Amino acid sequence: MALLSKDWEPIARKQIKGLSPESGLTTNKSKRGMVELRRRRPGHKPESVILPFKWEEEKWGDAYSRVRNIFVFLKKGHSLKAAAEMAAGKAPRKPKDWRNILESFKDQKINFGTAISEATFIKQYQPPCQMVVEVMSKKNPPNNPRDLIDICVKDWKPESVSRKQRTRAIKQFLDHAVNREGIADVWTPPTDLKQHIGKAKPKDIVNQKAAAFESDAQILDFLETLPTDSPYQKDSEAATNWFNCFCLMAELGLRPIEVNYLQALFDPISKEHYWHCTYIKKAGNGATEPRRIEPLPLIDRDRKEIQWNLLERFRSNLLPLPEKVDGEAAGTYLKRRQSWKDLKALMQKTQGANITCYSFRHYYALRCHLKLIDSGSASLSMGHSIEAHHRNYPFSKKSTTTNAFKVARERAIA
Repeated sequence: MALLSKDWEPIARKQIKGLSPESGLTTNKSKRGMVELRRRRPGHKPESVILPFKWEEEKWGDAYSRVRNIFVFLKKGHSLKAAAEMAAGKAPRKPKDWRNILESFKDQKINFGTAISEATFIKQYQPPCQMVVEVMSKKNPPNNPRDLIDICVKDWKPESVSRKQRTRAIKQFLDHAVNREGIADVWTPPTDLKQHIGKAKPKDIVNQKAAAFESDAQILDFLETLPTDSPYQKDSEAATNWFNCFCLMAELGLRPIEVNYLQALFDPISKEHYWHCTYIKKAGNGATEPRRIEPLPLIDRDRKEIQWNLLERFRSNLLPLPEKVDGEAAGTYLKRRQSWKDLKALMQKTQGANITCYSFRHYYALRCHLKLIDSGSASLSMGHSIEAHHRNYPFSKKSTTTNAFKVARERAIA
């Protein structure tokens, strides 16, 4: 039935809306007089595409046929632009299967951008992304990214560190799949991940961020419990090695893995040897530089400085250390010690604080603050930016500001 000239435009628009109320499709005349197809959906960016048909009654039949073909591809999860190209006969690149996409993602993370190590990929990205591959290989896989993410993180407690890490890794994997491997745009993950990370129930909320120890004595008392004099050689050697490792972490404020990257270099000006760390920590905002580290010895109950002689022993190869040192290995050794379990429970009960192997490093930062070492100097020794220092140790920013004004007032009086 031919459309009357004065009626064809509103009827044409009604035809487009009638394809599906949920499609969000509308049509109108473009600025250049062509058929413009638009798509608006809650939670998505508006899309539009210009079709190769003039906004005329005589051309509307052909335009409407093209829109119906576009609609078929939209239902398969493609973006409006991709659907329009496919409806025009432009075949998209055949997408790879999920296993190949995972290999491509691994290559991208390790060799491009702020590249990470293969060990980091295997630890942080491979488990959740491998689960995506397995879920998508099943008979009835989910058909949208939100359901897929939920399936892959539901076994971890809401708001837990593990669930946060898995959710973010899967988001990066899906972004890569869409942007680099050509799978349908419907798999673009949400930008806001709060719904997937969830919120812990009040009774389940635990302070998971590593806290600092509360005193030098607390560290020294714990180190005394390590069985360095055990009659079993294997136990005594392990305890001695980890004792030395924890001493380095406490006195130098090290990340666990940095114990493997220590050097003793000579300063020709001061005529003294000093600690140097070659570890380069990669992150989204860049990488750290190798650095000089300033020791900050602990003080015992008699107010005497602890003399572990770490640098001299290190230079003389008299400082045995564990074969493998990283956060996981250090954490595993600590978790096996009853004295650590007791201390951890005590700190949780009395301070609401969660101590981990990184607490040695955090306490170093706190001691810098207590000894009025400025944030810039502390951050240089610890190997991160001053912004990261203030973000992780907010007391340091407050201290820096307070000290700056104190010095200014003293200078004014003088």
